[in-house]
Amino acid sequence: MGQNQQVQSQEGELELMNIQDLYKSFIMECPSGSLYLHEFKRMFGVQSGTAEAQYMESIFKAFDMNHDNTMDFIEYVAALHLVLRGKLEDKLRWSFKVFDNDDNGRLDRQELQKIIIYKIKKSTMSDDPEIKELTVDQVCNRIFEEVDVNSDGQITLEEFIEGAQRSHWVQSFLRLDINPSGWVQRRDRTCRSTWD
Repeated sequence: MGQNQQVQSQEGELELMNIQDLYKSFIMECPSGSLYLHEFKRMFGVQSGTAEAQYMESIFKAFDMNHDNTMDFIEYVAALHLVLRGKLEDKLRWSFKVFDNDDNGRLDRQELQKIIIYKIKKSTMSDDPEIKELTVDQVCNRIFEEVDVNSDGQITLEEFIEGAQRSHWVQSFLRLDINPSGWVQRRDRTCRSTWD
């Protein structure tokens, strides 16, 4: 076996081991084999009734590809793969899907404001100086000025992707903030000590 084939084989084994560990942690968290919204929120330490809870509900709906109000292991792995390893354009497409609450293929101000409220709250809590002093309307207006190319008051998927790729500031608002790597690592350690 050549050096290159050996490296590829090791990478494949590593990937398989990661998936096996991930499955063990998924089953420990969700013995039924289905992840429900309340379990999804608990994984990320999100309390119901908060702006973050609404944000996570939108994310959960987007991950629930077959619309059965649960996330099975395949949907879960696909979501993790997108969030952890996906390309920027794929992440932006998925973000658009999350934000487009009425599934009409366009974002209006109301849909955008829901996300901005969450992002400003999160940034204010972390004292981000660039965002801290801005109002929801100011952020929304700036995003529409930079992204809504035809000025029709709605943002299409194409405008969304191109605008986020052009401007890092816009991208910081339009990109989803979800990082499950800490949860995966924490569960993997628990899983290994339990299963080994």
